[in-house]
Order: sequence, then structure tokens, then C-alpha cells
Amino acid sequence: MSRLHTHDLIINVPNRADGFPLNMSIEPGQIWGVLGPNGAGKTTLLHTLAGLLPARSGQVFLHEASLAELKRRAIAQQLGLVFQERQDSFPATVMETALIGRHPWLSPWEREQSDDQQRAQQALLALDVAHLSDRLLSTLSGGERQRVAIATLMTQNPDIWLLDEPTNHLDLHHQVKVMRLLREQAAAGKTVFMCLHDLNLAARWCSHVLLLYPNGDACWGAAEMMLKLSALEQLYNQKLITVEADGAPVFVPVYSG
Repeated sequence: MSRLHTHDLIINVPNRADGFPLNMSIEPGQIWGVLGPNGAGKTTLLHTLAGLLPARSGQVFLHEASLAELKRRAIAQQLGLVFQERQDSFPATVMETALIGRHPWLSPWEREQSDDQQRAQQALLALDVAHLSDRLLSTLSGGERQRVAIATLMTQNPDIWLLDEPTNHLDLHHQVKVMRLLREQAAAGKTVFMCLHDLNLAARWCSHVLLLYPNGDACWGAAEMMLKLSALEQLYNQKLITVEADGAPVFVPVYSG
């Protein structure tokens, strides 16, 4: 049984005609990468799947229940989202930020318990930011704040992880560490669905890929079927070459001519 699926979903990208309807079934244990050029609607799709933006038409289902009929608390217990960009409206420490992930599981006015604190601490350790627990989030670098955002999602512990550019601002070591963490979460039964700009991250880590085109066309399936040179060159309007490294394809743009 699919954990997240769409029925004739058309996302609402302004000033664009209706695109190809999405009928995707996303299962536990899968890691999906959404690829496409700027303006193709990757972030819009992610926010639509999270229920933050209305679809132009069609439906999103969580465990066979229509997203539109679920309360936000119920959605947040099943699905979490890491945004590409975040506005920190209120001063908060790293630990206070991570503990926001427990809010869907607490009743109104209930305070976090020791097990909530422990879950947040373990998540911060996993993302190498536990030593920053008492720092204000606003004082951190972009990469540190990104890792805190992912730690907050880990503290939330939903079945479905939606992430918009999860490696944004991260150095190479932490890119690998985050992608390895996402693979571990999928191996434990979570569902990971993320927007990526890096073809090579998708080729290395994703089991499934969705290609979004600027005109609204789309195709999706197993990564080895989607990551074909001809399809990717058309997607990005860019000539590519590919080589194999460490058992995975590596895509390199052609700069000459």
C-alpha cells in the first residue's frame, strides 16, 4: 500500500498552462529525487504535497486519506517538510528549534518531556550540531542552520520526509553525511521525497526520480530508467557527458561549443 500518492494532480504554477497530471505512488523505503530546471515547479510540487499550496486540480492522499480532509496536526504526524529557505521570526536556540519537531505529538499547552528532549538531542548529534544547542539559530552559518532544520525533521519523526534541496549550503562532508542519513531513514521504513539540483546526488542516492519540465510535462520511475543522457539533456537544455565512478553514473556538462 502506498504511503503517499497523487491522483491526476496538476500543480498550480502561475502563468503556465495545465501540465501533465501526476499519478504517482510513493512507497515506504523509497528515496525519490525531483529534478528539473529553475521554474519547473519543484518547490511548488513539494508544498502541494505538504498541503501548504492548493493544487490546480487533482488530489493528494496520505495512507488512502485525502490530504484536503485531514487536520494539520494529523498531517504533521505523518509528513514533515524541510524548506529551501527559512525566515526566523522569533529568537530561538538550536535546541528550542529542534523541539518544534515534537509539537505535532503534544497536546495544547503540554510541555516537552524528557523523551522529547532526548529525541531532539540524538537528532542534533546525528547532524553534528549538538555542540550548538544553546546558540541562537540566527548566529549560525547557512550550513549549520540547514543541518538544524534536518535535525528538527528527524525530531518530528514523520513517516514521510519532504525536503527542498537538503544539501543546500552544506560542505562536501556534510552533504555525504546528510544523504547517508536519508538513506538510513529509508532503510528503516521512512519515505524520502526531495528536490535536487545535483544530478549526481540523484544518481548516487535515489531509488526513484521524477523529471519536471518547464512546460509542465513530467515523467517518473526507477532512477536507472529516468537518468538517461538524452532525457536529462532535454530536461536541462544542456549537453552532457557521463562516466561511471564507484559504481554510479556521473554527469558532467559539456562546456565547449
